[in-house]
Amino acid sequence: MKVILLEDVKSLGKKGEIVNVNDGYARNYVLPKKLGVEANSKNMNDLKLKKANDEKVAKEQLDAAKAFAKGMEEDEVVLSIKGGEGGKTFGSVSTKEIAAAYKEQCGKEIDKKKIVLPEAIKNFGVYEVSVKLHPSVTGKLKVKVTQMKG
Repeated sequence: MKVILLEDVKSLGKKGEIVNVNDGYARNYVLPKKLGVEANSKNMNDLKLKKANDEKVAKEQLDAAKAFAKGMEEDEVVLSIKGGEGGKTFGSVSTKEIAAAYKEQCGKEIDKKKIVLPEAIKNFGVYEVSVKLHPSVTGKLKVKVTQMKG
């Protein structure tokens, strides 16, 4: 019996695949547990439509991520932190602080988990920080760290 998998099934296949299984296995395990549906013409057509929709959504997400990255490259975030002698800072700048400052100063939101800091920012100056917006799109954000006055 041909079955369209609705979920990943170990040793059988991935979600959306059409696999051949024994009739008993399909009737007693795959179908009752809603791990798959019979590969009839209606379900095949539904699968085709779902795949086309998923591709369209994925393309829209990719295009949105590219547009966001392009806009982000023009933005700059300024953070003021306490500092001591010789341009050293007290503490470091975290991804959470960068994300909060970006939202406050530029009005756009980014997830702090998507900000990639190769090493902690512990000095004053201008840094270029990578932001992983999509598996294939990485944006650059300028972060300017200045000394807090007072």
